[in-house]
Amino acid sequence: MNKRLTVVAVAVVAIVAFGLAAWLYRPAPTPNASPVVATIEEAGYVRPHSPVIGPTDAPVTITEFFDPSCEACRAFYPIIKQIMDRHPDQVRLVLRYAPFHQGSDTAVKILEAARLQDKFIPVLEALLARQPEWAVHGDPNLDLAWKIAGEAGLDVELARQDVMRPGMTGVLNADMADVERLGVQQTPTFFVNGKAPASTDPQALADLVASEVEATQ
Repeated sequence: MNKRLTVVAVAVVAIVAFGLAAWLYRPAPTPNASPVVATIEEAGYVRPHSPVIGPTDAPVTITEFFDPSCEACRAFYPIIKQIMDRHPDQVRLVLRYAPFHQGSDTAVKILEAARLQDKFIPVLEALLARQPEWAVHGDPNLDLAWKIAGEAGLDVELARQDVMRPGMTGVLNADMADVERLGVQQTPTFFVNGKAPASTDPQALADLVASEVEATQ
């Protein structure tokens, strides 16, 4: 065998040996590997700044993208309360802001200022109860909204200072980013543990909540 053939033969043996070693020592595939599933926080349904009504550690989360000026949001509020009353320890409501109507960004800031004073629920319920008075489409009466909030227990003078905080705009921007991310186009839009109800009918929402509660038992 001449020198050239000897070199070629050695190279072929080396390649075969390397391939065999790679085959013998390659890592075995993990059987039945589970796909990585994002949590509702990671997926954008819940954020650390989001207002929570109900047990904070409840296993079932209703996420509502809502607008304080939205008539349908006002109509759904007592329905949501009824659903939560059926499952008092298992369900929480997380509110996300989708201020689509004119002036709703200010109403959201009023609610956030109320949250700083631990007056979120009374102010929310007062604004919803008297929504037809102040949330006139195209011409909202925000001075009246402030007055209603004050009558519900809000320190209006302090709140007017708080709404100037940069964090208020940050909350709105973060929620609107998730509105776009999740394709929310109307209010209210609901998700239950990240799942959309089969329809906009209240019973579809109640059924999905009941199903998720049962799955946690």
